[in-house]
Amino acid sequence: MEDMMENTVVNMIENIDVNTQNSIRISSGAGIIYIDPLEIQDEKHDADFILITHDHYDHFSPEDIRKVAKPDSIMVVPEKMAAKAQEAADAAGRIETVKPAVHREINGLEFETVPAYNMFKPFHPRSAEWLGYVLVIDGKRIYIAGDTDAIKEAKAVKCDIALVPVGGTYTMNAKKAAELVNEIRPDIAIPVHYGSIVGKPSDGDDFAKNVKSPVKVVFKLHF
Repeated sequence: MEDMMENTVVNMIENIDVNTQNSIRISSGAGIIYIDPLEIQDEKHDADFILITHDHYDHFSPEDIRKVAKPDSIMVVPEKMAAKAQEAADAAGRIETVKPAVHREINGLEFETVPAYNMFKPFHPRSAEWLGYVLVIDGKRIYIAGDTDAIKEAKAVKCDIALVPVGGTYTMNAKKAAELVNEIRPDIAIPVHYGSIVGKPSDGDDFAKNVKSPVKVVFKLHF
């Protein structure tokens, strides 16, 4: 039974791709899910769901949303960026707004929202109610932290796979991200949000060096 569960997590990892920053694509039984699509090279138009964490240009890019969206795509955005989301309304079939700390199921996709904010920096204020997401797929929980520090809400997340920012400046740095992962103890941790707009390519290695067993680090960003 344990081997079967491990195989499920491994298979899920194979279905997760990171393009750049927090631009993530997940293939699942619920459909194709994009999170914060950015610098998309090919016009795939295969998104069943497009989840946006917040409205900064490197996370909410209408140009890239149009490359992945199709007529029946569902775009999920923080409630407070409902007006901003209209810039991409022509691409998605419909837009759903959500607040932090809620559980939703939309067209077969089950997810929870997690607050994402900075504690001592001004870039992502708590009052903005921006988001991370925990996706529930095939009985496993995938946490996409978004642009956040190691806040108390992040430390309370229970997940099997965690995608966490490690580039610093606007988010946790590699060391703080590793401390968070060591506390929540997913099976797999994937570093994101480094090596391009912010952070160095070596931040991923620094993160991995500080992550403790039994958590395994998998790199999905390649330079």
